[in-house]
Amino acid sequence: MYAASFEGILKTILIILLIYFGFKLFIKWFGPMILKYFLGKIGKKFQEQFNQAPPSASKKKEGEVVIEKKPGKGRKSNKDVGEYIDYEEID
Repeated sequence: MYAASFEGILKTILIILLIYFGFKLFIKWFGPMILKYFLGKIGKKFQEQFNQAPPSASKKKEGEVVIEKKPGKGRKSNKDVGEYIDYEEID
């Protein structure tokens, strides 16, 4: 069985306080530089995405009109029934 000594407890508390204040000073001095580095990296990534042209826009000529159709749903009308018209009466 282990017995806690006063020196061991005091040593542990001092180590915890040293790590706490050391980390606090480290963040105070180097925090802005770390933040600036990451914000610059993110800004560069956004700038690359903004400057990147969409792939379909580069193929089209300027002034040309292109109608893109949506893919069909595969739904076919039944020619035997006739055309269905939905209407509403107006009073």
